[in-house]
Amino acid sequence: MAPQDKNTPPPLPEPLRVAVADSHTHLDMQEGTVEEALAKAASVGVTTVVQVGCDLAGSRWAADTAAAHDAVHATVALHPNEAPRIVLGDPDGWSRQGAREAGGDAALDAALDEIDALAALPHVRGVGETGLDYFRTGPDGMAAQERSFRAHIEIAKRHDKALVIHDREAHDDVLRILREEGAPERTVFHCYSGDAAMAEICAAAGYFMSFAGNVTFKNAQPLRDALAVAPAELVLVETDAPFLTPAPYRGRANAPYLIPVTLRAMAEVKGLTEDELATAVAANTARAFGY
Repeated sequence: MAPQDKNTPPPLPEPLRVAVADSHTHLDMQEGTVEEALAKAASVGVTTVVQVGCDLAGSRWAADTAAAHDAVHATVALHPNEAPRIVLGDPDGWSRQGAREAGGDAALDAALDEIDALAALPHVRGVGETGLDYFRTGPDGMAAQERSFRAHIEIAKRHDKALVIHDREAHDDVLRILREEGAPERTVFHCYSGDAAMAEICAAAGYFMSFAGNVTFKNAQPLRDALAVAPAELVLVETDAPFLTPAPYRGRANAPYLIPVTLRAMAEVKGLTEDELATAVAANTARAFGY
């Protein structure tokens, strides 16, 4: 692929016949307006999106955007990488807020209080993305990350909202904390990254598994094996846009309108027709997020 193609949006896929939802997207990180993104998605049968918050500013934006658009549902949270930044500071300023001073546990508690207040809003359907990320956070940040995760579980249960989990290189600890705290009734593993054995554990617990564009990558056979054993009634589809653009468009910006590309690849793995999987996914997403 020529370098200039990186900036060319992938073409519109053939529309789905059965409308589905993008269970996890970041419209605030995508080019263009929300209206444009929703119209483009709807034109190919993606009629609902779940807009996910990762920090206070993003969670406020998600709640406001869901309030303004019937097709948008919000989730609110401090991302697992955000909690250590609040507690320990962020001298490099690689998050969207720029460099930050250490605020300690008091700052984390104040941020969690605001997430709690947002989670009470009717158009906020989930608490997330929260969880553990051992890829970016070293041992010094793990305590803050775990404290934040446990608090989000409690908030989700108290407000009867879905819990949306970010689990990066932390499978065992995520599953253990869910057991210790008691998982909310509706728990979603966003961008599912475990293997088939973990998919069986999630299925037994009734956790939803949401698959993103990386299920189409050449090196993703363990993910496809997991999808193959995941019960159809617990499978969701997502973009995580602008990230994880499905093949053959990897490296270009992802957007909700590319859901059909991933869904078709998933249907093949599951040995279902496109319409069968779309019907299941549409019902599952509505059940998971209570809309």
